[in-house]
Amino acid sequence: MSSLLSNYMQKEEQLKQLQAELEKLENDERLKAELEFKNKLQALMSEFDKSATDVIELLSPKTASGGTASKSAAASGGGRRKRKLKIYKNPNTGEVVETRGGNQKTLKSWKDEFGADTVESWLVRVEE
Repeated sequence: MSSLLSNYMQKEEQLKQLQAELEKLENDERLKAELEFKNKLQALMSEFDKSATDVIELLSPKTASGGTASKSAAASGGGRRKRKLKIYKNPNTGEVVETRGGNQKTLKSWKDEFGADTVESWLVRVEE
């Protein structure tokens, strides 16, 4: 067989498989329910001249300061504990880095250059 004919037959088989999968999906009650919801939602949005962004903003609770409720709760002390201060000292240069998170620029460059395990061994102390 020529490669063109072989390619055609392969595509034909893939098409049959996709048609079978599509038919299976079309008979799925969950998909039918989701499509019905989507169509009703779009009709409602159209009726009230609202975009998807408008609906999301409407459904996302905002605080008076403009942030979301969960962000303001974390800021008011009800959120996460303050991270521990970690102090690292590079034995090659004597440079000291103090950080409360793993995203510190110098620390990241050290980990890229020397490896994370090596840099972690340079931990001098941890403070609350």
